[in-house]
Amino acid sequence: MKLAEALQERADLNKKIEQLKSRLEANATVQEGEQPAEDPNELLKELNSSIARLEFLIAKINMVNCHTSANGKTLTELLAEKDCLSLNINTLQNLRNSASRLAQRATRSEIKILSTIDVKKLQSEIDKLSKRLRIVDNSIQEANWSTTIDL
Repeated sequence: MKLAEALQERADLNKKIEQLKSRLEANATVQEGEQPAEDPNELLKELNSSIARLEFLIAKINMVNCHTSANGKTLTELLAEKDCLSLNINTLQNLRNSASRLAQRATRSEIKILSTIDVKKLQSEIDKLSKRLRIVDNSIQEANWSTTIDL
């Protein structure tokens, strides 16, 4: 199995676990004399099985990420870089948006609002970081589809 397929299975398991939790809650109580729509004990078995599989997948994926290199870095390092680039880009985009909202004055006596940030320079930095993020993400995706994981 390719690493990318294991990652897809992990995502599917996370969704399934959330659905099972909701189904369990919906079937936890019934009116006296009624039967639940689904057997909570069967749902619990399925939930426990899904959680065990998720734990197994997470451990395997993390091990592969630590031992697989792409462009001179492990996948773990690339994932950390990707997360931090995304955080930085998001922060700078919010700053750019705040600096770009300048109040319109109806008369000269109103207070003038000025930006304290060079928005053009900030946008240029966002563009550079975004390009780096795309490159890092492409490296990760390529490695995900070329790396085999033993399950």
